[in-house]
Amino acid sequence: MSVGFDRTAVLDRIPGWAGQPRTEQPLSGGITNRNYRVQRGTETFVVRIPAPAGGLLGIDRQIEYQASQLAAACGVGPEVIAFLEPEAILVTRFIPGEPVSDAAVHLPQTLQRVAASLQRIHHAGVVPAVFSSFRVVEAYAVTARSRGVPLPPAHERALAIAVAIEQALPLPAPRLCHNDLLNANFIDDGTLIRIVDWEYAAMGDPAFDLGNFSVNHSLAEEEQAFLLEAYAGKASAASVAQLALMAIMSDFREAMWGVVQQGISDLDFDFAAYAARHFERLLGRAADPRFRQWLRQAGP
Repeated sequence: MSVGFDRTAVLDRIPGWAGQPRTEQPLSGGITNRNYRVQRGTETFVVRIPAPAGGLLGIDRQIEYQASQLAAACGVGPEVIAFLEPEAILVTRFIPGEPVSDAAVHLPQTLQRVAASLQRIHHAGVVPAVFSSFRVVEAYAVTARSRGVPLPPAHERALAIAVAIEQALPLPAPRLCHNDLLNANFIDDGTLIRIVDWEYAAMGDPAFDLGNFSVNHSLAEEEQAFLLEAYAGKASAASVAQLALMAIMSDFREAMWGVVQQGISDLDFDFAAYAARHFERLLGRAADPRFRQWLRQAGP
């Protein structure tokens, strides 16, 4: 299953699985973790083997487990079957359904359903961890330097932008947030848009989830407004500005994630180019003539 793991021994530790016939096959899509689809009789599960360097990316597997349970309880995440320690192997029930394509994300009915799922998540409960994109980029900078990775020239400009954004935004009421809303993490089960992969989940600002989703899917301005209306009943000037600013912070977080990965990952992936793309996009958005207006309108 993974280097350092005895596949049979690991799966036998899942309650009720010892000695039972099953089949496993790897699932594609993850950059860092290893995911497997396991068939046991008529039931199907997903077994997640975590990346060993997750802690350097700010991932707390206990928090992920708790967030996954809350997400399952509110009907958005998959049912949690087991959490094996000390390896932090997470076992969930497989969600039958269809992937949400890049094209489908832009449909009004999809945006409506994504907003409904985010509403459920943002009221699902509490975990003992906080996510702040402003603190994350600072922590990633420290980790990168400690690993001998030089910060790119764009970092200094991005940091000044982040300071201005943090000063402009109101202090949020913390809610459970996913913080990594890629359409690869969405499954349409025919009724709900289900969301998987809760490793970056924590209590945070719902505006980050909205901005993160928006920028990850290149939503047009009218689509952003529709999303906000579906989520909150209206697209106020403040909520539009907060989404725009958090979209910038989402790119800053992604850029710094790519910087850190250059010092901790042995995968054949161009993390430097990944970081550069996100730095370029965030600087481009911050150069928008409306940036100063967003800063003024974002406050209470």
